[in-house]
Amino acid sequence: VEYANKAVENSGTAIGLRVKDGVVLAVEKLIHSKLLVPNANRRIQTIDRHIGMATAGLLADGRHMGNRARDEAENFRDMYHTPASIQALADRLGLCILGGLDKDGPQLFIVEPSGVSHGYHGAAVGKGRQLAKTELEKLKLSELTVREAVFEAARIIHLVHDDAKDKDFELELSWIGEESGGLHLPVPHDLWEEADKKGREALDEDMVD
Repeated sequence: VEYANKAVENSGTAIGLRVKDGVVLAVEKLIHSKLLVPNANRRIQTIDRHIGMATAGLLADGRHMGNRARDEAENFRDMYHTPASIQALADRLGLCILGGLDKDGPQLFIVEPSGVSHGYHGAAVGKGRQLAKTELEKLKLSELTVREAVFEAARIIHLVHDDAKDKDFELELSWIGEESGGLHLPVPHDLWEEADKKGREALDEDMVD
């Protein structure tokens, strides 16, 4: 558990925003080599049609967690003939941010390395979690739409990225809500580009101020 905690604390930041019509997940995926293929080794994974997962820490741990979560979701469907609730999956997993839509509406959980899970409106793990949490607390999340939350998520990830210490990063964004037909999907590329651009601009404005 201590080793998993350490790996997460030193990795890129992952955040989740639970808003009025869905959930947005965002990850600062640090790029350690220019030889890496863009969009490979994604840290946001689809677990079931209506559930997404964001992980920080070691990539292999995140992959293992994703595979385990997909198995749990499939077993739940087979046993109960209904999609798993986000809470039911969170109770079966280790460290990650889990978000989705179920019969109770938008749901967002952080699962601690110990396996304990907590529901949140805004969640952050990784190196920049403290600053990310501060920014999330300033937002009226229950009043935002998923489209608005995409821009806030991009802004926060750009804000927490430490240019001085870290290499470049790739911004990963996904959403689940009415805009995505209730499915967990990557944010459309044109919207991603706009959100990424505005996130960079907001950072530049902060530096000028």
